[in-house]
Amino acid sequence: MRKSPILVIGSTGKTGRRIVQRLSELGHAVREGSRQSEPPFDWEKPSTWPEALRGVEAAYISFFPDLAVPSAPAAVEELTSCAAKAGVKRLVLLSGRGEVNAQRCENIVRACGVSFTLIRASWFSQNFNEGHLLEPVLDGVVALPAGEVREPFVDADDIADVAVAALTDDRHAGRLYELTGPRLLSFAEAAAEISKAAGRDIQYAAVSVEQFRAALTENAGSEFADMLTDLCKEVLDGRNESLGDGVQKALGRAPRDFADFCRAAAASGVWNLPN
Repeated sequence: MRKSPILVIGSTGKTGRRIVQRLSELGHAVREGSRQSEPPFDWEKPSTWPEALRGVEAAYISFFPDLAVPSAPAAVEELTSCAAKAGVKRLVLLSGRGEVNAQRCENIVRACGVSFTLIRASWFSQNFNEGHLLEPVLDGVVALPAGEVREPFVDADDIADVAVAALTDDRHAGRLYELTGPRLLSFAEAAAEISKAAGRDIQYAAVSVEQFRAALTENAGSEFADMLTDLCKEVLDGRNESLGDGVQKALGRAPRDFADFCRAAAASGVWNLPN
């Protein structure tokens, strides 16, 4: 049991809040890292980092908004330097599968002089019920510039389980884990799985990159639209049409299937339409 706190950067995000819950249930001291936490952690305010890292033994790094943004490598380099100066003994980085900029950040973590574990994850299943695709699911049409590309959708609970293991067990030091689900699905097939679980028709619409950018700009603003469109353009080209074995290697069990995720999400009521 670690007596020093474990810092979870991005503690309010999809993976971060799950990691906080698991660590707390295991009896570990946890320091949440968000703009609302005390002390606060803000990626846009490096002045907040030293206090958040003070006395920390291990830290989970989830970069906001995504490692794909141009500013990510410089921020990760500054953070890892700050962590090394603070005496942090282990870093666990959430990375993106197939993202060139994310792999630059991985190399920065590798070279920072602190023990590390790299978690390279594919498209989250939870994007459909906790992220930007929830509203499209509720509207009945998920439009993406993905064509017929297949994704090995990974469950955020699997990512959290691997991260907790890496943060608390020395056996994961120096490892790179490629996390995916157990099978490849096109987005049309994913929509069909959601439809089956939700009990209503959800369609997938293949759109062009510029159509996607324009619609997202109208709904979420140009900054978020540019970031997500560029990320989709990069990774939804077939490069991730393969399965990884990171969940099996890290945890000794199979990853959660997308159909299981859909059944649980539907049971929660998140996809129910208002009466």
